[in-house]
Amino acid sequence: MAYYRTPSDVTALPAWQALNKHRQAMQNFSMREAFNTDPQRFSQFTLSSAGLFLDYSKNLITTETRDLLVSLAGEVGLKDAIKAQYDGELVNSSEGRPALHTALRRPVGDKLKVNGVDVMPDVHRVLNQMTELVGRIHDGLWRGYTEKPITDVVNIGIGGSFLGPELVSEALVAYAHKGVRCHYLANIDGSEFHELSMKIRAETTLFIVSSKSFNTLETLKNAQAARAWYLAQGGSEVELHRHFIAVSSNNAAAVAFGIREENIFPMWDWVGGRYSLWSAIGLPIALAIGMSNFKELLSGAYTMDQHFQSAPFEQNMPVLLGLLGVWYGNFWGAQSHAILPYDHYLRNITKHLQQLDMESNGKSVRQDGTPTSTDTGPVIWGGVGANGQHAYHQLLHQGTQMIPADFIVPIVSFNPVADHHQWLYANCLSQSQALMMGKTRAEAEAELREKGMDEQEVQKLAPHKVIPGNRPSNTLVVERISPRRLGALVAMYEHKVFVQSVIWGTNAFDQWGVELGKEMGKAVYQRLTGGTEEPADDASTQGLINYFRGRHRG
Repeated sequence: MAYYRTPSDVTALPAWQALNKHRQAMQNFSMREAFNTDPQRFSQFTLSSAGLFLDYSKNLITTETRDLLVSLAGEVGLKDAIKAQYDGELVNSSEGRPALHTALRRPVGDKLKVNGVDVMPDVHRVLNQMTELVGRIHDGLWRGYTEKPITDVVNIGIGGSFLGPELVSEALVAYAHKGVRCHYLANIDGSEFHELSMKIRAETTLFIVSSKSFNTLETLKNAQAARAWYLAQGGSEVELHRHFIAVSSNNAAAVAFGIREENIFPMWDWVGGRYSLWSAIGLPIALAIGMSNFKELLSGAYTMDQHFQSAPFEQNMPVLLGLLGVWYGNFWGAQSHAILPYDHYLRNITKHLQQLDMESNGKSVRQDGTPTSTDTGPVIWGGVGANGQHAYHQLLHQGTQMIPADFIVPIVSFNPVADHHQWLYANCLSQSQALMMGKTRAEAEAELREKGMDEQEVQKLAPHKVIPGNRPSNTLVVERISPRRLGALVAMYEHKVFVQSVIWGTNAFDQWGVELGKEMGKAVYQRLTGGTEEPADDASTQGLINYFRGRHRG
């Protein structure tokens, strides 16, 4: 299999140099003026695909900016990179693997070879295996040790085995199958397990242990705690197989735990954790919303995949969003990016996108191991609107940092209450409008004079009322949050992240930075528990170990 190679230094490319000059020319660009002088601006900077409508007109861009950014994508070989990923080339160079989460969304009949073997029959075999399991549980045919049907499913996993499935099952709660409740257990903090155990009964609960290696510390500890709890509640070793299934590539460890081999769903090394909700890792999603809706989710993602592969870059949603992120991060000094969903059911999308983006592009070396010549991934943060307006939006509007934002909002609410949704939608639009327009000193003064203030008070208060404006944002609108549209939305962000990794030359599919803390954690644990008396490598860590041991009881 071929390795895909990215250019060594993006800053040496002609398009990058042209963007540097263009950035200087844009120093005094005003979005407010651009809208006032160009009645076509909205239509020039909007597009729709896969049920998503993107308005990116409230950005510090002109058509020239877009042309230069598209040229940059061409010069780094983005088209070839996209093809390499879809063809199964080894785009994850540090681990010698392809990155084929898109294969999980491809239809029956497609062919895709990895190491000479067509993987598509396996993909659809697992989908059929999931369909059978989901059908048995929803029909009440899968029963616990007291012969009662399963009413609760607990997904035990962390990182990508938790964030994506939780996002989707909560976002699509309007499509939930009645009679089965899904829960998530991720953190190793015992309080999380305690709180969960108060909500479920062992005799009617199915645990899904989601771990590729079946030895991820947090997941394994929680699985062991769940097993001990199940036995303490009256379950038996003999009936354990009725209450535990696994998604793993380590069949031997799962079988040793007590899970039957036919109830182990595979994970492939060509699917990274943060890209895995489309696989059997998505079992809790399928159990929450039904298999037909899960397949609609896949279909929506596949539609976005097709758009990403075929649309010209200047009309390509993930490409444009990726390029805008590069524009702000590398040419305007933006260091973070806000994700602001105006939908209660999408409240966890920011957490999923934090992992997707920051674990993928939180890198400081290129694919070839040389240092990057630019800043790379931003800090991803945010939360649900309109709550944020009464919290951190203040910094967005009047803080000293430039923080681009994505507003995500549906047109239709699943739970209309009076005119609440109209107000929610209005708040979303007004926030992006206020970020763009701001309020000038003259406007602030006029506003205060209209309230009858004397001139001394006007001059005293006016500076505090000035809003700089000219702050960029994108607005993504969907008719409603359906399985297909949500699939397209998540896939769009996956592709955006990949676009940026290609431009920076980084590997979006490894995460070696996660490993160091894990390894050090084992050594700290040994010192905490008396497994070794050898001192830690630094005085701070040793001091905190001593503090714990001197005061911990139990």
